[in-house]
Amino acid sequence: MLNKLKELTKDTAIYGISTMIGRFLNFILIPFFTNIFDPNEYGYVMLLYAYIGLFNIIYVYGLDSAFLKYAAFKHIGDDKDNFSTPYLSILFTSFLLTSIIIFLKAPIGSAINLPENFNHLIIYSALIIFFDSNTSIPFLKLRLERKAKYFSFLKVLNITINIAANFVLILKFKVGIEAIFISNLIASALTLLFLLPKILKNFKPRIHSLLYKRLLKFGLPYLPAGLAVMIVQVIDVPILQALTDVDTVGIYKANYKLGIFMMLFVSMFQYAWQPFFLNNAKEDNAKEIFSKVLTYFTVVGSVLLVTLSLFINEIVKINLGGFYLIGEKYWSGIPIVPIVLLGYFFNGLYVVFSAGIYIKEKSIFAPIVTGLGALVNVIANYTLIPQLNIIGAALATLASYVVMAAGYYIVTQKYYHIHYEYGKIIKIFLAIAVIGFLLYSSLMNSDNAILFKIVITIVYLFFILFFVFDKKEFQFIKTNIFKRKNV
Repeated sequence: MLNKLKELTKDTAIYGISTMIGRFLNFILIPFFTNIFDPNEYGYVMLLYAYIGLFNIIYVYGLDSAFLKYAAFKHIGDDKDNFSTPYLSILFTSFLLTSIIIFLKAPIGSAINLPENFNHLIIYSALIIFFDSNTSIPFLKLRLERKAKYFSFLKVLNITINIAANFVLILKFKVGIEAIFISNLIASALTLLFLLPKILKNFKPRIHSLLYKRLLKFGLPYLPAGLAVMIVQVIDVPILQALTDVDTVGIYKANYKLGIFMMLFVSMFQYAWQPFFLNNAKEDNAKEIFSKVLTYFTVVGSVLLVTLSLFINEIVKINLGGFYLIGEKYWSGIPIVPIVLLGYFFNGLYVVFSAGIYIKEKSIFAPIVTGLGALVNVIANYTLIPQLNIIGAALATLASYVVMAAGYYIVTQKYYHIHYEYGKIIKIFLAIAVIGFLLYSSLMNSDNAILFKIVITIVYLFFILFFVFDKKEFQFIKTNIFKRKNV
């Protein structure tokens, strides 16, 4: 069983390389863009990219999740049927939707308050969504086949092309904000071209009708679920702006982005976790394996949470040539970072619990759970922001992720019961609660705060090793991680 878990760890690490590089390069683009374009122009870029994120979900309408399910088990049709049916469906509908958006670009631009001279950016946006949606199934095919290295290579190549095109178009050819969209379009189109051999290898020029019905039945509930998740991710900004001001939104979002460290870990894990549990669902000890996955995810995630929460204040204030991770005027928002990290941690638990939803085909609960999370987010934002300002907005997002994780846990336990290692998990959460209390206490503002934080971190690591792991696990860690290299 531990060897199975090593496979998951290996894939997580490989996917993590591309994810971390991509997030880091995209993070570099933020100061690059904001030092060249004025806030008004960049604001319109962010507006359109918000809609790009939204329509990426609509264009795929849950067929990505359905493909993972049915291509893994192959209950209906062969390999080519399971690939071509969702691919052809997305190809046709994405072409239709893109054509409609381009034709209606003027009224769409007016509806979202986009200046008329920026309407052409809607065309670029629609084409980006078209190409991205048509790479979704091929990329999932690579994940299902555990071709993590090739998957990561293409993802990094896509981002590299995007970055290079931005620098060339903006610095050399002096192109305006159009460069951001043109660069993305070039990268997305080339990525689809690079995936063409994989597409042709698995392509069959027909839709398997029975399989298609099953795919839609399983996948369509993920459309409203995906939209609800998007609401959780973006609704806090307009509410915060309505209840406070734009400066507060800027401070909030700048610090919220520091949650990227936990988000990276969760994203890395998710890429490897979905094909892993689908490929191992029929193993005799599958539930035992999945139980261990939750324990180990909680352990690693908690170590990240504790370490980053304790030292984020010092990390942000490191001076590198007169520059900081975020500017001094944003430092008042640092206290929200541990809350944001905890929110992403619960999002990871939500991902872990999704296994039972896939395996037992209970996707009908996905929109219910995520919809409830979105509703809690909106209510909590309106309730907490007037009292706690940006802390309230962060707590609202945390509340929504807790609700979604709890919802998936309840559904999974009802239809695919797994006996998790509750004793170990409770110990971890109790330790996190104690550290959280200490973090926000006056002790962290003392002259010996750094030393105090170092001691807490070391104590927590020893707590995990000696009070959470059992003897067999401790021996495995000692043998495989801390083993001495042969001289």
